[in-house]
Amino acid sequence: MFDIVTVTVNYKMRDKIMAMLRSLFRDLDGSALKVQSVIVDNASGDGIREALRTEFGDRVVFVDAGANVGFGRGNNLALKKFDAKYYFIANPDLVLLENQPRTIERLYQFMEAHHKVGIVAPRLILPSGATQPSCMRFPRFIDQPAYRLGLHKKYDFARRRVEHLHMKEFDHTKTQPIDWATGAALFVRGQWFKEVGFFDERYFMYFDDTDLCRIFWSRGWPVYYKGDIV
Repeated sequence: MFDIVTVTVNYKMRDKIMAMLRSLFRDLDGSALKVQSVIVDNASGDGIREALRTEFGDRVVFVDAGANVGFGRGNNLALKKFDAKYYFIANPDLVLLENQPRTIERLYQFMEAHHKVGIVAPRLILPSGATQPSCMRFPRFIDQPAYRLGLHKKYDFARRRVEHLHMKEFDHTKTQPIDWATGAALFVRGQWFKEVGFFDERYFMYFDDTDLCRIFWSRGWPVYYKGDIV
């Protein structure tokens, strides 16, 4: 069993994934953790398999999904194949910051110290230096239409709902429980991830992360946001 298996699904994002992996291995440099990185390719046709073999050799396992199977199912192909104490779900455009070392190890240590926590998400920083809204409240029926249709730009009631959904008043530097975090960076306890059957493959893309966090909360396994880890 691995200490951590990192999983990233690729769909025509070869260069971003290569940059993500470089930052990941830099972050893990000197760590005693047993980590396996896996890239699942959703029939991208972008030459990523050859690029991975050339630069990383056997440090990265390539899994061919055979088609564009979506986010949840793509992740599940790797999650079901590799046994791990923890799984780190990482977006292709994620970059671990050089000036914030040992991100993965610190997430691991947090989970080791908090055995009742099911999922922890680090703070995400945009290229501008601003904090990316990555933790949310569970949406009510009106919230997503208000946001997707841009109603929050026109009506106060919609703006208040969207601000509540996106936790605008939330202190993103603190560590505290949240409803759910985006699948851009999720550090998940393996035992419980396996117990719920990983991601629900009925979601092709979007809301699979919301659903996963909802299931964890329903089982009594809290989801945390770690504001001091980026």
